[in-house]
Amino acid sequence: MKKLLKSKKALSPVVAAIILIAVTVAVSIAVAAWMGSLTIGFMETKELTVTDMTFVDAVPDPPVAENIAVSLTNSGTSAVTVSIVKVNGATMTENETPGTDTWTGASTLAAGDPGTITITTDWEAGSKYLVSLFANDGTLVGSYTATAA
Repeated sequence: MKKLLKSKKALSPVVAAIILIAVTVAVSIAVAAWMGSLTIGFMETKELTVTDMTFVDAVPDPPVAENIAVSLTNSGTSAVTVSIVKVNGATMTENETPGTDTWTGASTLAAGDPGTITITTDWEAGSKYLVSLFANDGTLVGSYTATAA
């Protein structure tokens, strides 16, 4: 029996502590990754993807103002209400009856829905135009740059 007790070998306390710390770190990383993947599905995003921007020239008879037609799709996970439209930094006003520097069209889009916004403003062929769309909380939800043809 004495021989059995003398032949026992154990890990040193330093090696045991290092192994415990390594296991704890590995488990905490796995739990953090799992929790992160769960929360991504619950977060709502607001984003509009502009698919096309068409410049419509003025029609002389009857006189019709120049327009920029912006085709877009809500590519986020929640509904988006567009409240501010800017063209090259200038704010367009929302209006039911088109006038100079105004916009009309789809102001609220559900997730995945397409829509069109028509901006009535003077434009010049060959110039670049940046259209920026903002949600009702002031967040930039989409922008697009195109050159007028």
